[in-house]
Amino acid sequence: MTERNASLPEFTAKTANLARMYDYFLGGKDNFAVDREAAEAIMELIPEAPALARANRAFLRRAVGFLTAEGIDQFIDLGSGLPTGGNVHEVAGETRPAARVAYVDNDPVVAAHARALLEGRGSTVFVHADLRQPETILSSPELTRVIDLDRPVAVLLVSILHFLQNADDPFGVVRALRERMAPGSYLVLTHGSGGQRPETEESVREIYRGSSVAGAVDRSPAEIMAFFDDFELVEPGLVECSRWRPEPQDRADGPGLPGYLLAGMGRKPGVMAG
Repeated sequence: MTERNASLPEFTAKTANLARMYDYFLGGKDNFAVDREAAEAIMELIPEAPALARANRAFLRRAVGFLTAEGIDQFIDLGSGLPTGGNVHEVAGETRPAARVAYVDNDPVVAAHARALLEGRGSTVFVHADLRQPETILSSPELTRVIDLDRPVAVLLVSILHFLQNADDPFGVVRALRERMAPGSYLVLTHGSGGQRPETEESVREIYRGSSVAGAVDRSPAEIMAFFDDFELVEPGLVECSRWRPEPQDRADGPGLPGYLLAGMGRKPGVMAG
């Protein structure tokens, strides 16, 4: 492992892993017994967890489709997780075959799967790095080979910021990303928001603390809005993720879902010079 990656986690099948748990929620097969046990413990507390995972994935697909229609052809997917159906490069490529995508994750299992999937794809790369080091990510040779930060880019933070503790300075992390984004760029995120079942929230956090992350941090809608700062929110604003521009095929996981997961998209004001 290079010095730059020395602080990244190593592979283990003995501890539940966030990416593999999410894969299990989505019905995937890239998970171990310890992941399934932790995921099922969460499902005991939040029976809607698999539906929320599907709704989150559907939002990502809709958001990428919206962005390509707006002319965006560069994407940075932070905390990308294990490759699954409807990856960003696949959705973007449907309407913009020349789209460029950089996936970023600190998980070694994700790194192995992503590199195998992306082998030979010159316009799509994987960066093995930690979200808490945004400058390292944005200056990495892998990313800068395909992403031009002097042009509009979409930065995707889908279901990842609530796994950053307050001590990790998540608002500082996102601010560093926003500052490097060119005018006309978009910030896209989903984030957990508590208060739906307060009696179970600490138990859910405890399960996550026993996995590959330090725990989940629910933030209020006002706190989540603060990640966008002066970016202009795209309609319908910050809403439950299944209600962000839903399409007919998404309805099954839409109405009736509790507001655990909020979604929004913001555009950086201004236009490119020249």
